[in-house]
Amino acid sequence: MASHLHNLSEYDANSLPSGEILARQRYAVIVSDWNSDVTYALLEGAVSTLLSAGVDEDNVVVTHVPGTVELTYAAAERLHEYNAIIVIGCVIKGDTPHFDYVCQSVTQGVTLLNAKGDTPVIFSVLTTLDKQQALDRAGGKLGNKGIEGAYTAMRMANLEDI
Repeated sequence: MASHLHNLSEYDANSLPSGEILARQRYAVIVSDWNSDVTYALLEGAVSTLLSAGVDEDNVVVTHVPGTVELTYAAAERLHEYNAIIVIGCVIKGDTPHFDYVCQSVTQGVTLLNAKGDTPVIFSVLTTLDKQQALDRAGGKLGNKGIEGAYTAMRMANLEDI
């Protein structure tokens, strides 16, 4: 069953714009404090990837929100301030339909923001069936989806230059 799963957190740095371009760009990372043992690991992956690619430390702004649903509002408030926005959250399925509502809300919210076309909003929200699946994607055997979010943000912020 696990044979189709793999770590996508390694990327070709040559597929990114130059460090000179990235140093001038601004990136927002909005992270949910819910399931913080997972989301903060994703945050670390995203921020370290942005910095190692050449984004100036002063141009990476991290905002904390209480939960995953609040990611959309915080991103909408920042659309015109940044070259790209990464939203980081983790929703783990429980015994009630709450999981479905939260996942649907944040997915639709981010989709609507992206449809506006002003600023790319990168969906780095884990939606897993259990805690182990989340940990596997937050620095575990399946990599760190925060790294992938940062890579995607830099690519999307520079579509015309790549």
